[in-house]
Amino acid sequence: MATPSGKAAIPSPQTSKRALPKDASSEVPSKRKNSNPSSTLPRPSGLFVEGSIVRIAMENFLTYDICEVSPGPHLNMIIGANGTGKSSIVCAICLGLAGKPAFMGRADKVGFFVKRGCSKGLVEIELFRTSGNLIITREIDVIKNQSFWFINKKPVTQKIVEEQVAALNIQVGNLCQFLPQDKVGEFAKLSKIELLEATEKSIGPPEMHRYHCELKNFREKEKQLETSCKEKTEYLEKMVQRNERYKQDVERFYERKRHLDLIEMLEAKRPWVEYENVRQEYEGVKLIRDRVKEEVRKLKEGQIPMTRRIEEIERQRRTLEVRIKEKANDIKEASQKCKQRQDCIERKDRHIKELQQALTVKQNEEHDRQKRISNTRKMIEDLQNELRTAENCENVQPQIDAITNDLRRVQEEKALCEGEIIDKQREKEMLEKQKRSVGDHIIRFDNLMNQKEDKLRQRYRDTYDAVVWLRNNRDRFKQRVCEPIMLTINMKDNKNAKYVENHISSNDLRAFVFESQEDMEIFLREVRDNKKLRVNAVIAPKISYADKAPSRSLNELKQYGFFSYLRELFDAPDPVMSYLCCQYHIHEVPVGTERTRERIERVIQETRLKQIYTAEEKYVLKTSFYSNKVISSNTSLKVAQFLTVTVDLEQRRHLEEQLKEINRKLEAVESGLVALRDTNRHLELKDNELRLKKKELLERKTRKRQLEQKISSKLASIRLMEQDTCNLEEEERKASTKIKEINVQKAKLVTELTGLVKICTSLHIQKVDLILQNTTVISEKNKLEADYMASSSQLRATEQQFIELDENRLRLLQKCKELMKRARQVCNLSADQAVPQEFQTAFQDLPNTLDEIDALLTEERSRASCFTGLNPTVCLFLCFHPTALTLLPPPVHTCTRTCMCTHALAHIHRHTHRVLSSTCLPHCTGALGNNKLDSRNNALNARS
Repeated sequence: MATPSGKAAIPSPQTSKRALPKDASSEVPSKRKNSNPSSTLPRPSGLFVEGSIVRIAMENFLTYDICEVSPGPHLNMIIGANGTGKSSIVCAICLGLAGKPAFMGRADKVGFFVKRGCSKGLVEIELFRTSGNLIITREIDVIKNQSFWFINKKPVTQKIVEEQVAALNIQVGNLCQFLPQDKVGEFAKLSKIELLEATEKSIGPPEMHRYHCELKNFREKEKQLETSCKEKTEYLEKMVQRNERYKQDVERFYERKRHLDLIEMLEAKRPWVEYENVRQEYEGVKLIRDRVKEEVRKLKEGQIPMTRRIEEIERQRRTLEVRIKEKANDIKEASQKCKQRQDCIERKDRHIKELQQALTVKQNEEHDRQKRISNTRKMIEDLQNELRTAENCENVQPQIDAITNDLRRVQEEKALCEGEIIDKQREKEMLEKQKRSVGDHIIRFDNLMNQKEDKLRQRYRDTYDAVVWLRNNRDRFKQRVCEPIMLTINMKDNKNAKYVENHISSNDLRAFVFESQEDMEIFLREVRDNKKLRVNAVIAPKISYADKAPSRSLNELKQYGFFSYLRELFDAPDPVMSYLCCQYHIHEVPVGTERTRERIERVIQETRLKQIYTAEEKYVLKTSFYSNKVISSNTSLKVAQFLTVTVDLEQRRHLEEQLKEINRKLEAVESGLVALRDTNRHLELKDNELRLKKKELLERKTRKRQLEQKISSKLASIRLMEQDTCNLEEEERKASTKIKEINVQKAKLVTELTGLVKICTSLHIQKVDLILQNTTVISEKNKLEADYMASSSQLRATEQQFIELDENRLRLLQKCKELMKRARQVCNLSADQAVPQEFQTAFQDLPNTLDEIDALLTEERSRASCFTGLNPTVCLFLCFHPTALTLLPPPVHTCTRTCMCTHALAHIHRHTHRVLSSTCLPHCTGALGNNKLDSRNNALNARS
């Protein structure tokens, strides 16, 4: 049942509905004016059942202005074209019986059911009741989105209406009683159980569904009891099987207990063996310590004579060092006097050298002055000769003027050339800017195409992969192959994309278009068969339909609101356009506006078009084969998804041509710039040549003036040098007199220095004799000290050995005491208590060394560890509860070692009430008696 859509699908109120055949049990609704919409007609009441609808009245409700429907007592059917208001009657039944708008799945607010443009609407339903019919009225206020309820013209609440409807067993929310067309899918999803419950609620008495629920609960409880009984039976069988397993576990438990008893006795004997080993070690360390102590005493007595001799030699050494210091002081005083005399002699020598150097400097200055005067005179002669030569040269001013004129002309040409270069560069920049702008526009167009491809890749990945393959393999096809239609279509206005997408199927929108059957077979074989891609392909007609004219001119259809045919809304390649015209007749399908929808009935009757598009709907018209009547169906247009991206191909082609023209102009400007730069470079070279020629002529012109100035300056410098003279003979005489006086003073100082040197030599000889004596004494002392150090080192080593031995003795003594105390604690013996006979007897058959004890311990522990998975609690429980399981007592063993260990452990357990882990006696052979053990302990305590 199609959804009614306002005025576009319903004739005006004055026009009656399409004529339908009538029968005795139904009455067709009709739109008519009625001053009293709630009036009732007399009906036969004998055929109606309790709660039957006998009348439905609507006012301003959905597509109806005023309408009244009178159903019969049996099956009622409403037949009509799409959009004529069949579903509106169903909505009125639901809302009139206190149903919620959500039941119908159309709108969530009741105000949406009032006819567009009206502020209020009314629904009235009359129900059959033996005590008197029940009339329910519902007034809907669009502004407040509220409903007002009336029963038999009296205002009531919605709750009272619901109670009255429920009393008549009317269930609007039950899909088995009331099934709107939008709930058919939900009804089909109901399971058999849900369908049975809904049927019980619909046609059965009220208590039927309650009894059914109680019956289901009882069945669930029965299943739970059966499951519980089955679990308890299985648990009993498991317990019986476990008791059988426990019999073997008890026997293994007692076997493991015997191994553990032997392990306890071995662990008890081990500390006694350790004690005896440590005691023997202690005795050996004590003997070595006494021998080392005697060696220390002897070494100390041998060091006393050496110490006395070292002290005597030390006193002699101090006396000699005092005498050596006195001689050193005398030598220092004499040396200082010699140093003073040497300093005076050196000063006199330096004075003589300074006088000689001053005389030499004056001689060199006079020689240089004469040399400079000679050189200056030669330079004056050369300048005068050059001056005479320059006067004989011709006048160069005319040549300078000619070069200046040429230079001015070259500079003007160069300025014009540079101006043209600047103009060309500006023109180039402007063209490059235009090129970038056009390129950006083309990139934007390409980006729009990329958006189309992105949508294709997201929605149809296989089709996109096929497009990529096609672009890489176009050379394999003989004729033209077009990419999917959705990529090749370019909408002139993206607002019209919804018409094209609703008209062309999605399979064809993503189909490739071929002009040759052979090309299509190659494509499908590669893409479908080899690459396993799901793609569509079509062949364009051999005769082009792209330019085929429509059967009716668009001017004839403009009076109905049509503005274009589908073909004129977009651009596409010729094969694609030809295929769409042939397959979908896009050149025959007009597109209208809201005005077309308002006149839809007139359009249908007068135009006889097969397909029509309005602003938001699509109409398909068919002629009945039997009645020759026109049947129309309308559907709402879906929102466009793929063709909303619009690319103006004509503008893009124009931009590409514009880009080519700009590139051509750029090439021309670039060639012009190259020519201008070459001309400018040639003018610069010519300008440089003229400037060099002018510079040479100007230098020749100014050379005479420069020569005259240089000659005058050189003559002035000669006069200055001749004035600055010096008398060398007088200076030499004065210097010789001063040097003679200084030499006399120097001879006197040398005589005094010689006497002082002799005194220093005598003092040095005396000091050396004393140093030799001191060295002999120190050598003897060092020898004695070395012997003493060797003896002291031996003494320290011996003392250190004595200390280490004594510490080791004390440590072993303490360890013996701890081991003895630990062994007695393990056996629960006091310090003065004798060892019981049962321990000595039990230990006789046990190993005698630590290695043997450890080996036996490892063996017994390995055997005990083999008894895994035993639970002592279970064994004790079975032993003390014979009713749970009948067990034999532990077997009696005849092993002597095990029995003795058991008696000894029993003795320990009587005193400690626990299982011990460390007890033993010192001698494993059993030869050591109680008296001997006590005597050893007493002797050990006395030595400590």
